[in-house]
Amino acid sequence: MPPVAPMNAGQHGPSNVDKPDIGYAVKMGAMMGGTVGTIMGFVFGTVNIFRYGAGPNGIMRTLGQYMLGSGATFGFFMSIGSVIRSDADPKLYDMYMRAQRRPIVMMTNPAWRKS
Repeated sequence: MPPVAPMNAGQHGPSNVDKPDIGYAVKMGAMMGGTVGTIMGFVFGTVNIFRYGAGPNGIMRTLGQYMLGSGATFGFFMSIGSVIRSDADPKLYDMYMRAQRRPIVMMTNPAWRKS
């Protein structure tokens, strides 16, 4: 079995910050959101069909409508969210992380020092 190829990942794993184009963020957000939305549409559609029946369209068409509608909606909003998240400048992120770090306190009292 061949070894796993190294990934271009930072301290917190792969992200959209190091990618040069916004299209990548839109595509990944739409794929993730579409997958999650389709699964949630399957769950809620199945529950709704059990509770109220399939109606004149039948089970498969009704369930497909739930899955497609939920997947498209959640995929759309997830793609917008991933673009907003990945649109930050890496320098701003570095400055934010420096501002959030703990201050370095030099303990001059001998009672606070480790022996």
